[in-house]
Amino acid sequence: MSQARTQRLEAEIQRVLAALIAREVKDPRVGNVTITQVSVAADMGTARVFFTPFASAHPPTEVGAGLTRAAGFLRGALGRRLGLRHAPRLEFVFDETPEGAARLTRLIDDAVATDRAAHDSDAQSDPPRR
Repeated sequence: MSQARTQRLEAEIQRVLAALIAREVKDPRVGNVTITQVSVAADMGTARVFFTPFASAHPPTEVGAGLTRAAGFLRGALGRRLGLRHAPRLEFVFDETPEGAARLTRLIDDAVATDRAAHDSDAQSDPPRR
């Protein structure tokens, strides 16, 4: 399958799954979930669905367990909505990218603050030059 068609299919799966999870999944562990990315295997047999819980009272492992439990239902509904003969098997994976990005941002902010504090203290201790 062409790369452009695969990307379109991944985008459609992401859109449909986000709607299905928000409206149809009744598992209390799932709650609000953001589908960040979908990656379909070359043979169209599996689709890795990356998710991030949004303001969830449950840890990501429990949210993933709830999504995995609903995977059969979601696969059938996905196949019907997209008109697929063979809907891919869904594998839900917690997306750690946002947390890693937040951690890097904190590290950069800390480094900038430390550098700024060192620069300010150097500027105060040096007499003005003429």
